[in-house]
Amino acid sequence: MSVFFDSRCNPKQLSPQTLAFMGDTVYEVLVREFLINDAERPVGELNNRKVKLVNCESQAKSADYIMDLLSDTELSVYKRGRNAFTKCTPKNSSVADYHSATGLEALFGYLYLNGENDRIKELFSKCIEALNNT
Repeated sequence: MSVFFDSRCNPKQLSPQTLAFMGDTVYEVLVREFLINDAERPVGELNNRKVKLVNCESQAKSADYIMDLLSDTELSVYKRGRNAFTKCTPKNSSVADYHSATGLEALFGYLYLNGENDRIKELFSKCIEALNNT
């Protein structure tokens, strides 16, 4: 169940690219909320910080950090996203990081569409922890 609509889709039946499409937005909203709750800053500075957190390399680091915390189902969703064929090629990152980031986005999309908001918060806090430790 999504936050805004009575979701009729079954996240288990969606393609990994569709899950990543949703998860990309979910992850970015989480980062934006994290940043505005962290401290009042000019919008330009907020955007610069957001760009540092929402990119393939940072998302790949986050994905690697949370791997051991994932359930079998979550790991399966992540791997489906990571291994999905894509026509896109990364401009400023490695192919491996791009695929890991896509897996992370697919996971967050799946959790969101499944209504698992507490799990999203738990995993996102670990993602931020990972980025603060690097």
